[in-house]
Amino acid sequence: MEKKTVEKKARVFLTVITLIFAVLFFRLADLQIFRTERFEVLARENRLRLMTIRAPRGEIYDRYGRKIVGNRPVYTISLANFEKPIPPEVIKRLARLLNKDEAEIRQKLQGQLRPYEPVRVATDVPLAVVTFIEEHQEDFPGVLVDITPVRSYPFGRTLAHVLGYVQEIKPEQLEKHKEEGYRLGDPFGQDGLEFLFENYLRGKDGARYVEVDAMGRPVQDLGVKEPTAGANLVLTVDLDLQRVSEEALVRAIEAARKENFPAPAGAVVAEDLRTGEILALASFPAYDPAVFTRDLKPQEVQLVFNAPDRPFLNRALRAYAPGSTFKMVTAVAALEAGKITPKFTIFDRGVYVLGRTYHDWLAGGHGRVDLLRAIQVSCDVYFWTIGQMTGINEIARAAREFGLGERTGLGLPGEMAGVVPTPDYKYKTVKAYLDAVFGPQFEAVEKEYGPLLARAEDEEAKKKIEKERERKRAQIQAEYDRYAWDLQWRAYDTLNTAIGQGYNLYTPLQLANYAAIIANGGTVYQPFLVKKVVGPQGETIAEFKPKVVRRARVKPETLSTIQKGMALVTKPGGTAYGAFYNFPVPVAGKTGSAENPGKGTHALFIAYAPADKPEIAVAVVVENAGHGGSVAAPVARDVLAKYFGVQLNLPAETQKTAAGD
Repeated sequence: MEKKTVEKKARVFLTVITLIFAVLFFRLADLQIFRTERFEVLARENRLRLMTIRAPRGEIYDRYGRKIVGNRPVYTISLANFEKPIPPEVIKRLARLLNKDEAEIRQKLQGQLRPYEPVRVATDVPLAVVTFIEEHQEDFPGVLVDITPVRSYPFGRTLAHVLGYVQEIKPEQLEKHKEEGYRLGDPFGQDGLEFLFENYLRGKDGARYVEVDAMGRPVQDLGVKEPTAGANLVLTVDLDLQRVSEEALVRAIEAARKENFPAPAGAVVAEDLRTGEILALASFPAYDPAVFTRDLKPQEVQLVFNAPDRPFLNRALRAYAPGSTFKMVTAVAALEAGKITPKFTIFDRGVYVLGRTYHDWLAGGHGRVDLLRAIQVSCDVYFWTIGQMTGINEIARAAREFGLGERTGLGLPGEMAGVVPTPDYKYKTVKAYLDAVFGPQFEAVEKEYGPLLARAEDEEAKKKIEKERERKRAQIQAEYDRYAWDLQWRAYDTLNTAIGQGYNLYTPLQLANYAAIIANGGTVYQPFLVKKVVGPQGETIAEFKPKVVRRARVKPETLSTIQKGMALVTKPGGTAYGAFYNFPVPVAGKTGSAENPGKGTHALFIAYAPADKPEIAVAVVVENAGHGGSVAAPVARDVLAKYFGVQLNLPAETQKTAAGD
């Protein structure tokens, strides 16, 4: 019996042993015969690393070939060797060395898309850090040091709002563009031309095959595929004119602050009125795009983007009340509608009465004025008079003929359309405001009395609650009705519009284009910033030519009259004469001072020159800084002086004009 038992156990044991060896045999056969090729690939991948060589982004040049944005090489730190998790002590050691949070590094590793692909964790690393890692490689397995090109800005903040900046691609951008070959850590244009021309500027990355040891340390270079640099942009901008525009704007702001004006910001736009090419586009305050070439901590990012002076806001594309720079629109509307002729005159005593008394900016008035003199001295009473005669519909039509109230097509992110006032616009605006104020009050009443009605014990109690609810609703409705009369267009709205106040809102870019249309005889060009895109071998990939959008439907004789009036603005007696005293090039312009309720008065000036054969149009806005003639006009003068090569040597007393419009 015992023998049979032993034999049975021996057979079971033998069977188990046979099965084990059979499994091992078939597994060995699978690994060494059937799946040999796959594991050879895995082993090779474990031994080889494909190291991306970042392609330099295309550079950006001004119209004369001067480099505005270039590239410079910096050290970067990446983590690789991902067949197993990076040891926590390595991450901790690296974080301490780079002065980063461990969580920040781990977050970047979690975003890794492909195995074995290095993930960059630091850019622009000091040489001392690089040297330490190289000398202690055994403590930093999988840590790779490389040299990568990043953006270089030889002129600092110059043209920052136009250029934009480059930053590591964001998760939502990566999701949108991953089919285009983008990877985690790749640079991506975030604003301005860097964003608009990303596809041209990015280039094609190269690669290096490297053999590594078990620690992930490179031991042999197995070949290189060189990167292809991105295409270069050649702008319409004149770098010298841009820098003068920015410097003149800063001087004007500093001067206004000395006179106790807030003057927090401003903008300048200069345009070739024969083509639509933007020669300068300045906005103050500006930011330094170079700050994004290094790694920013979350708190640093908050400080950069949430600065109280809002340096990322491109004021050249922000809408402002145009003030008296709008008066030529009112004049065009009156002339085109046949309401006046250029010889139409009034006697200005400094007041205009329509329901109430409106006061001209000049106490006592300007006396007898015709249209040309009204433009020259910026007579409010004259434009109130002809504005009321003409009506809002004709004024709005004329404004649109000059491209006001619509985006220019420049293409930069953030361009506002502005507002041409109309009765319909006013109704919708006021209605939206009233609904926002009183809507919640009506809803609160329903919320209060709805449950009470639901719990009413009988019909009498219900009627009592309903009566109380209606009483409260009537109180709110009465308050609503007190303001609802302003839903309709009123006479004072036309008066405000006629002198560039009220609901009027236009960007400095639109104002420059408006001046250009007047000067060139009615041709509406689409402003543009890039002349051509040039490949890394010097070949032209794309070229941008002047584009005529349309012709303004304004009679040539009407435009001629407006031109004559604007030419008088810089002559003796004109509101900009002080700024252009003895200026050798004839300049046509228009000053403006736009009320900014509760904050001050914006100073504005638009101009073109030469007045007799126009080439360049300029628009200047300085926020809450006083009068256009004394603050904004000198900025335009400095820009025009640079353009025409004029050496300014004006007596100190001529640097200011009378405290007028």
